[in-house]
Amino acid sequence: MTGRIVVLGATGYAGGLAVEALVRRGTRPVIAGLRPQALAATAERFGGLDTQVADVTDFDSVRALVEPGDVLVTTVGPFERLGFAAARAAAEQGAHYVDSTGEVGFVRAIHERHDAVARKTGAVMVPAFGNDYVPGVLAGAVAAREAGDSARSLDIGYFVDGSLRRGRGLSSGTRATMSDAITLPVTVWKNGRLEDQRAASRVLTFDAGARRKAAMLATGTEVLFLPPAFPHLESVEVYNGWFPELSRAMSLLSAVVNTAVRIEPGRRLVAAVTGRSGGAPGGPDAAERSRSGAHTVAVARDRGGAVLAEVHATGPNVYDLTAELMAWAADRLASGHGEQPGVVGPVEAFGLDTLLAAGAEMGLTVGADPRSRRPV
Repeated sequence: MTGRIVVLGATGYAGGLAVEALVRRGTRPVIAGLRPQALAATAERFGGLDTQVADVTDFDSVRALVEPGDVLVTTVGPFERLGFAAARAAAEQGAHYVDSTGEVGFVRAIHERHDAVARKTGAVMVPAFGNDYVPGVLAGAVAAREAGDSARSLDIGYFVDGSLRRGRGLSSGTRATMSDAITLPVTVWKNGRLEDQRAASRVLTFDAGARRKAAMLATGTEVLFLPPAFPHLESVEVYNGWFPELSRAMSLLSAVVNTAVRIEPGRRLVAAVTGRSGGAPGGPDAAERSRSGAHTVAVARDRGGAVLAEVHATGPNVYDLTAELMAWAADRLASGHGEQPGVVGPVEAFGLDTLLAAGAEMGLTVGADPRSRRPV
């Protein structure tokens, strides 16, 4: 039996791309949101989809959207402010759940609040199922598997191939998230436990294509989901190198901003550097998205720091990749192919080999990068 797929946020940028990807897969999702006119226009654009009015912040409103076996897809953020009602509704109703969050604090919170309930109701809940952070989980898992029990640390870096043209290739939501992220702590796996550290407090360089690129310490769900699968790992860290030339400057800025963030000049400086203060609502069109591709690198090392394995995950633009990943996950869950209920990571939900095969079909390849200077 196939459940319905319900998309919250379909009238927004990321949600619209997800609906488009679902329709290409032959599904007819129900689109839900607060504004009836916007829903009607979106439904017509995709050939007359069913719509339902719902308030993402109202638990009863969201709960009415789904029944056991349905799939709730949400792209409505910031999730720590707007996402908890939807997660709770899915867990309690026994509906599967997929979201696009990049907020690791939100993922940790819904695991603490709803994992036990979801396991009882049979809901498979896979948060952050997009470029945040499926490529890093896949590359990290393959690198850890190839490195074997000698691996003690795993560093994962996120980059883009091509050009974001000084932020013009970013959506308004991404710009806002990047602006906020510099002031929030990031979670790392260190000495066998989770630990919060200052964002951008360290800079690491990776072989990302034909040259080495710098990336700053950032957040990622890899630190939550990879250590249980590879218990010999003592350290897992995630780095962001979307703008490698700014990584060292952002590291210095982070140290200043985290002591002055409540002062208006400090807030304006962060907004200027990350691009939050500029750009229209929405996100890049298809032509702009085609200028760049996703590129994630995972490096496994032994206790002495020697590289044991280096794996690259390369694919289409981060927004197209996120839409395709979410659509694939929703379609698979609606057909009853989730492997483990609860608030789980990508590998737990679907299996590593299944994910690798699905990624290859949507253009996400995982393995050695022939352009890298480092032998694998």
